[in-house]
Amino acid sequence: MDKEHTESEHREQPARKRTSIGAGRPSQRRTVGQSQPCTVCGATEWDEDQTRGEAYCAACGNVAETNIIDPGAEWTNYSDGVDRSRVGAPSRQSLSDKGLNTSISRGDLTSASARRHGIKGRDAKDWRRRAIIDERSKTRSSRARNLTKAMQFIRDRGQLAPRLVEEAAVLYRKAAEMGIVTGRSIRGVAAACVYLAAREASLPRKIEEVALAFDMDSESGTKELKRTIRLVARRLGRHHVTGPAEFLDVFHSKLGLPAPVLGEANYLWGRVGESMEWQGKKPAGVAGVMLYKAAQNRGHPRTQSEVCAVVGVSEVTLRGLLRILDALLAQLGEAPSN
Repeated sequence: MDKEHTESEHREQPARKRTSIGAGRPSQRRTVGQSQPCTVCGATEWDEDQTRGEAYCAACGNVAETNIIDPGAEWTNYSDGVDRSRVGAPSRQSLSDKGLNTSISRGDLTSASARRHGIKGRDAKDWRRRAIIDERSKTRSSRARNLTKAMQFIRDRGQLAPRLVEEAAVLYRKAAEMGIVTGRSIRGVAAACVYLAAREASLPRKIEEVALAFDMDSESGTKELKRTIRLVARRLGRHHVTGPAEFLDVFHSKLGLPAPVLGEANYLWGRVGESMEWQGKKPAGVAGVMLYKAAQNRGHPRTQSEVCAVVGVSEVTLRGLLRILDALLAQLGEAPSN
């Protein structure tokens, strides 16, 4: 089936119920590995059709991946057990023990479950004590406690796609091995790893957004985060430079602009992006002025205050960048903005 026909099906039936093989599975399996913005609309609202094995954009229906591989548990077992899976989940860097440790399920030690498994009252009490000791033994060392807290920060506050959560967890583990965490807050190093993982994937976040998510939005907390980001990037060799083009997708989505505006903004940046006039200018501000100009050209204007609220620059800065853009476009023979 060609891509156009599949896209039209998703657009005509956005609420189609997706079926899955085997009812009553104990856990939901996720196979969507997309983390880049959609090439058609710029959104990151990915969903999957398990029947067709396709990953598609829930906003516009664009099919980004076909014949996707399901990394979940194999679901064929000929025993009489309730759980038919034969293998466990893969190891995950975002778990302090990588998901490889065993655990004593407390659900099997309730009164009803204990009787079903042939465990008497006194034995159930002993097993509950063993479960507590087992949980405490996993965080006995300071390194284990450090990783447990850090991975919880990354999972709960990072607001990243699953693949990027794993990447941020890998960065934190490397930072811990190199001794970067020693003498610094776990929260700050975890936030720095989240910021760098998003930047490496060309999905940059503003430092202010990351600081707010990790409750470091005070003046001192933001300064600490900036220092930690510079330190971790230098020690781990993560020197990716974020350009204005990488901010266009996220700002376009936050401003609620249609897809043609994003295409116009990319066209404008392609025309004037090589100019030395942009040297030393904030990349987010440059991306904001490109979208501001593109929205005017495409008939979907936004006010300067609306753009500045999303971009994080002042209106004075935006007007200064707009004068530079108009001058460059005038040199290329294009009409300046009003």
